[in-house]
Amino acid sequence: AGSQLREIFDKINNLLSGKSVLSGGRTVSVTQHPQGLDFVYYKLAEKFVNQGEEEVASHHDAAFPIAVVASGIWELHPRVGDLFLAHLHKKCPYSVPFYPALKEGTSMEEYQRMLGYQVKDSKVEEQDHFLKRMSGLIRLYAAIIQLRWPYGNKQGTHPHGLNYGWRWLAQMLNMEPLADVTATLLLDFLEVCGNALMKQYQVQFWKMMLLIREDYIPRIEAITTSGQMGSLMRFKQFLEKCLQQKEIPLPKGALQSSFWRS
Repeated sequence: AGSQLREIFDKINNLLSGKSVLSGGRTVSVTQHPQGLDFVYYKLAEKFVNQGEEEVASHHDAAFPIAVVASGIWELHPRVGDLFLAHLHKKCPYSVPFYPALKEGTSMEEYQRMLGYQVKDSKVEEQDHFLKRMSGLIRLYAAIIQLRWPYGNKQGTHPHGLNYGWRWLAQMLNMEPLADVTATLLLDFLEVCGNALMKQYQVQFWKMMLLIREDYIPRIEAITTSGQMGSLMRFKQFLEKCLQQKEIPLPKGALQSSFWRS
């Protein structure tokens, strides 16, 4: 509910502002240790990212309540935003976007970690589990860039707004696609913030959509094997529907104004 989110937001904001906060049955404050605030900044940013790969990966709608809190905290405490991006880029290089190259002397295990895979006891996680986590992270990022905390001071600009989403999309299309990964993440990204980008960039946005259909999808097809067609087919269907209807629907689970009265 909206009222619960406000409580969570206020508690985090109070903690970062140096006030005493009740946690786990005891009172804590960042002033209790000289590095207290730095530690809390770091752990909070890490927590937001973890929620992307856990909560949002399993429940896509969760991206919006988590993102609106993260965005509001970022606005008031810019350090959290810097650290959020650092954790996000490390866990999901595609959020930069960046595809690390295999360098001489790098072990395969180390390289898979650089690509964002979890490797435990030399065992690499399954591809579908990996894609699910990456989707969660990209969806959280796509939600943050379009949302603002509704009770904040609206004078300034969003600390990391839609222009970063536009840049991300343009950079993705300037890179050679990766089988499975590229189609999956473009679909996740456009499902979540395509509607907001469409409203902001209008004609330019639709030019970009046509470019994807005419030029980029054939490039993804060229590197996709028959076993990897699922994500590409879903992306193509989504794109065709949007181009036909000249509309990208509002994302499922987007927070309506009625939410804040709950």
